[in-house]
Amino acid sequence: MIPLVLVLATFVFRALGALGVRRFATWPVSAAHAMAVMLLLTASAHFVPADVTVMPNHADMVRMVPPFLPFADALVYVTGVLELLGAAGLVLTATRWAAGYALAALFVALLPANIHAAVADVPFAGGEATPLWQRIPEQILYLAVALWVAKTTKPATTAAQREELVHS
Repeated sequence: MIPLVLVLATFVFRALGALGVRRFATWPVSAAHAMAVMLLLTASAHFVPADVTVMPNHADMVRMVPPFLPFADALVYVTGVLELLGAAGLVLTATRWAAGYALAALFVALLPANIHAAVADVPFAGGEATPLWQRIPEQILYLAVALWVAKTTKPATTAAQREELVHS
C-alpha cells in the first residue's frame, strides 16, 4: 500500500505541474513531495498507540526492531522523528539535496529491521507479516527515489543561493 502512495502521489503532483503549478514542473520534485507524503504516513505509525489496530502502530514498530539493538522503544520514536524531518526536508528546496541523501542513509539503516520483521513474521495491524520478497524491493524503491531526488537537486552552498532556492 505504501509504495502505491509514493507512485500515485508522484503522478498527482506531476499532473499538477502539467496543469501549470510551477512547483511540480519536474518529475524529481514531484517525487520528492510524494515521498514526503509517504513519510508522513509511515512516520505516523511510530507514534500511534498500541490499541489502535486499523493501521500499524508503535507496538508493531517496536516488534520490528532486531533483538540485538538496545532501546527498541526509543529507536522507534527516533526513526519516526527522522522520517518527519526527512519529509520536511524534501519539501523545502533548500534542504532537498541533504534530505534525499539523509533519507537514503536512513533507508539503508532500516533494512535490518525490515529483514527481521519479515523473517520473524512480525504482523502489522493484526494482519499478516509482509514477506521478505516484498519488503526488500520496497526498500530499494525508497532508496532509489531518495537518491534520485538528491542527485537531481543542486546543493545550496551560500546563504544567497539558499535564499534564492527557497523563493524559487
